[in-house]
Amino acid sequence: MKNPVLIVGGTGIVGSQTAKTLRRLHPELPMALGGRDLRKADALAREIGGPAFGVAVDLRRRDLGLPGEKAFSAVAMFLKDETFNSLRYAQDRGAAYLGISTGIFEMAPEIALYAQKPARAPILMASQWLAGAAVLPALVFARAFRKLETIELAAHLDEEDMGGPAAYADFERLTKVGPNALILDHGKWVFARGDDAKRRFLDVDGVELEGSAYSPFDVSSLAAATDAHSIRFDLAVGKTASRRRGEPFSTEIIIEMRGELADGTPGRVRHELVHPAGQAPVTALAVAVGVERLLGLDGGERVAPGLYLPEVLIEPEYMVRRLKEFGVQFRNSK
Repeated sequence: MKNPVLIVGGTGIVGSQTAKTLRRLHPELPMALGGRDLRKADALAREIGGPAFGVAVDLRRRDLGLPGEKAFSAVAMFLKDETFNSLRYAQDRGAAYLGISTGIFEMAPEIALYAQKPARAPILMASQWLAGAAVLPALVFARAFRKLETIELAAHLDEEDMGGPAAYADFERLTKVGPNALILDHGKWVFARGDDAKRRFLDVDGVELEGSAYSPFDVSSLAAATDAHSIRFDLAVGKTASRRRGEPFSTEIIIEMRGELADGTPGRVRHELVHPAGQAPVTALAVAVGVERLLGLDGGERVAPGLYLPEVLIEPEYMVRRLKEFGVQFRNSK
């Protein structure tokens, strides 16, 4: 592949880890690390080695402030682009596009841009929790059921694991500026309000937490992919179980499902996913898997122009295998 992947926000916490993850997965992949500070981007490029270089990116400009002769195979966005110039740039040049910062209530501009130019570029909307690290394993777990009734996802994010300024701005916008969270309740899409917006669940050490309804793309993705009639996602921010034990912060994903199991008996299954280094390496891996799938670096064909979600492009078992390889611990109980 001659044209590099452009990582916008590549010097941030998750962007830089994604670059390092891509280098580990694909040592010869060319990468352009984009940010406002060119010296910082160049320094990171030297650190990760291989064919990599820094570029200064200006999201206020339709051409991102990049020379006209520059060509990229993909654009991966690690911050909210309120101008959508990054997506326009990818479409103008036929480059694949991956974004992770869009709320379920604010996807209209991206969909409109796709609808105007549906044959220009593949667009992967990966704004699920940690870029797909919950929804893809959930689809694997769902196969244990003949008939699935409810899916309840919960994330426990450590208060010391909020990421950099861009990640914190996303958190503030999605939890405070946006509308009430969207959930599927007995087959009806509703905005959770009042007591319905709260749910108590147990963390990985059995400590009861109160989470607030949150609506990343996971809820709509799982509703489309399964027959469950009730689906919700709740988020709790606080001290994770590992830090209570005096260890560094971790990140926790809890997936609980109820319905009729494959043997015909009613059942409830709980799965726990934990990474001992927090959310950044998990997000970085999920984005890296998305980039390699878009570009056909995983052995498949390069993805054709279209509008995609992670579960449409990525085999759930493949994501689970990669998550385990990169340190995510899986536990389950009935």
